[in-house]
Amino acid sequence: MEMRIAVAGGTGLVGAMVVEEVRRTGATPVVIARSRGVDLTTGAGLAAALDGVDAVIDTSNVETMSAKRSVAFFEAATGHLLAAGAAAGVRHHVALSIVGCDRVDLPYYLGKRRQEDLVAAGPLPWTVLRATQFHEFAGQVIDRSPRPIALGLRMRTQPIAAREVAVELVAAAVDRPAGLLPDLAGPRPEAMDDMVRRVLRARGSRRLLVPVPMAGRAGRQAAAGGLLPGEGATLGRQTFEEWLAGA
Repeated sequence: MEMRIAVAGGTGLVGAMVVEEVRRTGATPVVIARSRGVDLTTGAGLAAALDGVDAVIDTSNVETMSAKRSVAFFEAATGHLLAAGAAAGVRHHVALSIVGCDRVDLPYYLGKRRQEDLVAAGPLPWTVLRATQFHEFAGQVIDRSPRPIALGLRMRTQPIAAREVAVELVAAAVDRPAGLLPDLAGPRPEAMDDMVRRVLRARGSRRLLVPVPMAGRAGRQAAAGGLLPGEGATLGRQTFEEWLAGA
């Protein structure tokens, strides 16, 4: 029987790539998104969406710099996904998380910690995959910066192509539940402000790069390598420069 895999956040950057990868493997994707009539924050439409689903891949996210909003979103979304999944007989819950979310006290990361805790304590067999920032993140930072500037965080990361993350998520979903997987990162470390500079150059943009140091406790944690992958990490193949050349 053909496997059915639901993708929460299936219209987002990674989610859409996960949906494509599910199709490529021969399974049937079920897109969970507000535009498809499903609201993770209330649970509306979720029971019907998960009917007959074998596995769930959760790539949902919220754009916020508020710890309170991040925690509230992931508590609601994860709670509803787990409860509806258990009721529907889902056999495997896979969540995408972030490398360093357990070590760096950024407000958004507090929500990801809560998500991981709920998944690990929840009613479904589970897998959590932590990935580093995507190659695409530098461009997103530019797009969210107020013109005519482009903010460039002074932090070290080891970025990975979102498409490689999608491939690993689907591979995890069709495999047995594995708990917390090794970190997933790109092939080499980069400086985020330099990544932003290179994207601006590639776009031919005249926006002014404004390097921004990471202040406070989170900044110290990041400076100590908190956003870099741990020992035994799985490394992707495409470098940021290679991705940029083809972007």
